[in-house]
Amino acid sequence: METNGNEEVTSLYSLSCRDRRFSKHIHDNVHGNIYLDPFFLQFVDTEQFQRLRELKQLGLTHMVYPGAVHSRFEHSLGVYWLAGEAVHTVQGHQGSEINIERNDIRTVKLAGLLHDVGHGPFSHLFEREFLPRVLNGSEWSHEDMSVKMIDYIVDAQHIEIDAAILNNVKEMVLASSANASQNTVNEKRFLYDIVANGRNGIDVDKFDYIVRDSRACGLGCNFQFQRLLETMRVMGDEICYRAKDYLTVHKLFATRADLHRTVYTHAKVKAIELMVVDALTLANGELSISASIQEPAKFWKFCNEFAVPKDKQEHFKDITPQDIVCSQKNGDTPLNEEDISVSIVKIDLTRGRSNPLESIKFFQDYESDYKFPIRDERISHLLPAFCQDMIVRVYSKKPELVGAVSKAFENYQLKTYGMKAQVHDTPEKKKRRV
Repeated sequence: METNGNEEVTSLYSLSCRDRRFSKHIHDNVHGNIYLDPFFLQFVDTEQFQRLRELKQLGLTHMVYPGAVHSRFEHSLGVYWLAGEAVHTVQGHQGSEINIERNDIRTVKLAGLLHDVGHGPFSHLFEREFLPRVLNGSEWSHEDMSVKMIDYIVDAQHIEIDAAILNNVKEMVLASSANASQNTVNEKRFLYDIVANGRNGIDVDKFDYIVRDSRACGLGCNFQFQRLLETMRVMGDEICYRAKDYLTVHKLFATRADLHRTVYTHAKVKAIELMVVDALTLANGELSISASIQEPAKFWKFCNEFAVPKDKQEHFKDITPQDIVCSQKNGDTPLNEEDISVSIVKIDLTRGRSNPLESIKFFQDYESDYKFPIRDERISHLLPAFCQDMIVRVYSKKPELVGAVSKAFENYQLKTYGMKAQVHDTPEKKKRRV
C-alpha cells in the first residue's frame, strides 16, 4: 500500500528520535546538538578517524590567527550533520516524489563524516606544497586517500556495510575532485551534490567551513547557509534554489574567496608554510614522510606581492626564482635562485575565471516546476565582473638579501608589465636590516 509523503516523513523523524536513545550526543559550537547513532560511531571510534583531532583545519593559520586551532574532526562532524539536515529537508518538502530511502540518508551522512579522513599533516600544505616538491609534481589528493582510508577502516575494523552503500559513499567523496567517477549516475544524481558538489560548487562542506573558519579567526560572517539549506528543492534530479536567494548564493562564493584572500593565503601564513615545507623536505630523507602516502633553511621576511593584471591572466607564465635573479641590474647585490622563494596563489569563486552562478538553477516559487539560470546583471550591476585573482609573492630566505630581492622583483614587474603592480611591500627599515 502506498503511503503519502507526510506519513513517510513522520515515520522517518520518529525513527530518528527513537534512535537518539542509543546515540552519542555532541554539542558543537557552530551547529549545536549533533547526534551520532551506533552505525556512524563505528567509524568515529577508530584511530583513523580520531587522528583528525590532531589535524588543524587551517594548518598553520593559527600562527597569524591564534583562534584558528579547530580541527578536521569537528569540521567532519559538522559536515556529517549538515548532510543529514540537507537530505531530511528535501525529503520533508518533497516526500515520495524523489523517493529518498533510509539507505540514501545513511550514505550521504557517512560521506559527509568521512570526506576529509584522508587529509595529511598540516592539511592542504601536505598535498599542495610538500608532496609536489619531494615527489616531482605529485598529484596525490586527500580525496583519493580518503577513499583508500574508508576501505581500510571497513576492513581493519570489520565493519558490516552494504557494498553498494560503501561504493556510493566513496563516489560522493570524490564527486568534486579531479578523479570523480566518469560513470553517469542514473538516478538520484542530486544526492551526489550534497557533500562535494562537482556540478556547481554549492555543498554542505562549504556551508560548514565558511562559518566555522570565520568564527575561529574572529571574523564576521554574513553568509547564512540556513536560508539555502531550508529552501533547497530537487528539480529534474538537480538541487535548485529560489530566485530570491540569488544574492545569498553569490555571498557563499564571495565569502569563500574573501577567506582565501585574507586567511588561507595570508602573506605571513604562506611564509610560515614555506618554512615548514623546507623543514619537511629536509627531514623527508631521514623520516620518509612522503612514503606514508603510498603503503630549516628558514625564510625570513616577506618582500613583495602583486596581483597579476586581469588581462594578463589567461597567458600567465609561472614566475620562478630564476626570473627574479635575471631581473637584477649591474651593480646590484648578486642573488642565487636558492636565496628566493616564489608563491603563486589563485583565488576564485570555485570555477576559475568563470562565474559559478551561471551553472546554478533557480525556481520562482514552490508552485512552479520551471527551473532557470539567472545572469548577474538581472540582479545588480555592483556584482563583480571578474571571478579570479592571481597573486604573486616573493620571499627572501636571508635577512641581508631582503632589499636586493625586493629590488629585483620590482625590476621584473617593470620589465614584464611596464609598471610596478605591487600593493604590499616590505618596509624600508626591514630592507636595510642586517
